[in-house]
Amino acid sequence: MTNENITVVYKWTANPGKLDELSAIYENVSMAMEANEPGATEVEVLVSEKDSALYVRDEFADAGALGFHFTETAAAHFPDLLAIATPGPFFFFGEVPTELKQATDQMQLGAEFSTRIAGFAR
Repeated sequence: MTNENITVVYKWTANPGKLDELSAIYENVSMAMEANEPGATEVEVLVSEKDSALYVRDEFADAGALGFHFTETAAAHFPDLLAIATPGPFFFFGEVPTELKQATDQMQLGAEFSTRIAGFAR
């Protein structure tokens, strides 16, 4: 596992008439992450009524935190999400280990992976 911050940006498109239900699930996901995932350092959930979709940005301290999220919070909510929405695409930024990349394949997230080559933060 790497010790590098990992950012995940993704979309969930709600089935017709399910945007409010999708939003409620994601409010629960966000609360669960805040309460139980110290390695999840930031979560931002935005709603697009026009697209009937949620856009989400998750920040994880490292690959271990991302792995914990997959096996705990995401696993607990994934079946409910799939029942009312379509996942993807999911964009992962940072060093994601092979086993976590394989997990995204099994979850059929339409994941893409990118590593940093330049940039800065103030």
